[in-house]
Amino acid sequence: MSAQQKPFTTPEEYLRKEAEAFEKSEYITGEIIAMAGATPDHNTIVADTAISLGVLLREKGCGLYLQDQRVQVRDGVYYHYPDISVVCGKADIGGKDGMCLLNPLIIIEVASPSTSQYDRGEKFAIYRAIDSLAEYVIIHQDQPLIERYLRQPDEQWLFRSVEGLGASILLDSIHCTLKLTEVYARVTFPEHPARSYDRLIANNQ
Repeated sequence: MSAQQKPFTTPEEYLRKEAEAFEKSEYITGEIIAMAGATPDHNTIVADTAISLGVLLREKGCGLYLQDQRVQVRDGVYYHYPDISVVCGKADIGGKDGMCLLNPLIIIEVASPSTSQYDRGEKFAIYRAIDSLAEYVIIHQDQPLIERYLRQPDEQWLFRSVEGLGASILLDSIHCTLKLTEVYARVTFPEHPARSYDRLIANNQ
């Protein structure tokens, strides 16, 4: 017996349902995907990253949008709600319902262990279709780790990652440095067992 096909939803139907829904959903080539609830750490990282970026962007003519701002990709083939979107200059708000962001310069996603592979893979492939997108940033929720993809003139993407609370990463498209101490200011990470063992030995010497 073949698997039952999921019903196809047009972009117009999705937007109509989304306007009336209490909880947000994303849209991928005819399928509506309910968004899972975020953890407290996820929300804290989004908020503190937005605060840090907001200060840096204040005098650059740039602004940011948080999770409630929908982004339209490929004329409505995809609709997503990035954790943070950065726009420099005038935001192009339009799309099929007149309420979608069309020109993000940077998209930032906060990834959990269960979503990091999707954020690096399928979701990044979708976002690459946005002509205005210059940088894609993944902030990991379970460890102090940030991955950055920077669009090159030949349409390749340059990858860089930084790890550890003492690290920082340059966002080239806005010439701003994001410090991991500020991104993870209110997040407590469990201590690695090996580090706990080394500290116990040091205290007993």
